[in-house]
Amino acid sequence: MRKLLIPLCALFLLGCDNDTLPKPKAYLRLKYPTATYKRVNPPVPFSFEKNELANPITKIKNTENGNSYSVDIEYPKLKGTIYLTYNKVTSDNLKELLRDAQNLTQKHTQKADEIETNLFENAEKSVYGTYYEVGGNAASQSQFYATDSTNHFLNGSLYFYAKPNYDSIYPAAIYLSNDIKRIMETLEWKE
Repeated sequence: MRKLLIPLCALFLLGCDNDTLPKPKAYLRLKYPTATYKRVNPPVPFSFEKNELANPITKIKNTENGNSYSVDIEYPKLKGTIYLTYNKVTSDNLKELLRDAQNLTQKHTQKADEIETNLFENAEKSVYGTYYEVGGNAASQSQFYATDSTNHFLNGSLYFYAKPNYDSIYPAAIYLSNDIKRIMETLEWKE
């Protein structure tokens, strides 16, 4: 009986088809609230709509010559900030402002997987510019500039308070890129 029992047990154990599978990877699902925007009118030569999730505009700096302003829009829950820099266009500085804005984006090509360029135009409000979406582990995930080509120039960049790991910050980068696009769409120059 023993001779028969051992082969039967072995056959029973080998006959089970219950493969052990590794646990599938889990992906973090981040859900952000639907964006609600309101117009802000800081004491600078432009106004725009910002997400109510962002803290009020935190820093407004005026340079000695009164031709440049800096505005920071902070998102503490997303650990990021949109930095806006305004410069007054003079008869000889538009080319330099454009070159500087484009060079700032190109500095990220070493770490970026791709840089997508989108032109923007709102002729009714005299706002013309370019929006750059940077893919990969670059320091800034989104950048833009907007100008009326005669008086105003606005440059913006998105930065997070963390080492750039694109997979980790991707959901927040997409959410804030929509806010940057909204800033461009609602931008109005003050004369």
